[in-house]
Amino acid sequence: MITCTLIFSSCEKNNMEPEIKFETTEGTFVVKLYPETPKHRDNFVKLVDAGFYNGVLFHRVIADFMIQAGDPDSKTATKTQALGSGDVPYTIPAEIVYPKYYHKKGALAAARQGDQVNPERVSSGAQFYVVQGHTFTDQQLDSLEANNRKKLEAKLFAQLSEEKKDEVKKYRLERNQAKLDELRDSMIKVVQEKIKQNPAYKFTASQREDYKTNGGTPHLDGEYTVFGEVIKGFDVINRISKTETGKFDRPTNNIRIISAERVN
Repeated sequence: MITCTLIFSSCEKNNMEPEIKFETTEGTFVVKLYPETPKHRDNFVKLVDAGFYNGVLFHRVIADFMIQAGDPDSKTATKTQALGSGDVPYTIPAEIVYPKYYHKKGALAAARQGDQVNPERVSSGAQFYVVQGHTFTDQQLDSLEANNRKKLEAKLFAQLSEEKKDEVKKYRLERNQAKLDELRDSMIKVVQEKIKQNPAYKFTASQREDYKTNGGTPHLDGEYTVFGEVIKGFDVINRISKTETGKFDRPTNNIRIISAERVN
């Protein structure tokens, strides 16, 4: 009875951290999906089980950056056809678990439309990318941190400005520059205190180590949902990322996902 239980347990699928094997024309790689991004995980597994990714192309490849796939139109695309607009008829709410999950080499993330038309950062229902990236020095990471801080300051100040817009309007109508200056200074202090209490612009020790040794794309951190990572077949990711590309970053020779299937 004990033996049967052990055998049964070992054969159960891991629904919390499923692993997906992609067989491509350039070789095979395996990804693990994260339990903290359940909507993305479950949707990805559903599409894999339905055979959705079988036959799709890596339609967008940028060296030292990422490789992207998931456009269903790519299955039957001509050599000159522009790709990247095809998708399933739904999106997925953002599940950005940052800084735990970030854009290290091999990170699996959901593609999406830009912030201008997609401020909530909802994800494509089907298109995904795998990070290739490149390595960074401490000096480069310090510079990125400084830029991240500036962006965070601007975001927090804009939020406060929205909250204080009635006061701002009042003082402007009164032409009371002294009050406007006083309000601005108080808002700056609030922003600086928030950043001091929660320095989200800083890279963690794990991030720094990964970005210095293995590489990645840190400028995307906190902007897109990272929902898994490559655990086998980095040589395949490297090979795909180095392929020759043409217009719209599409590989000149098709690189196709032959099959995608769960392996646990």
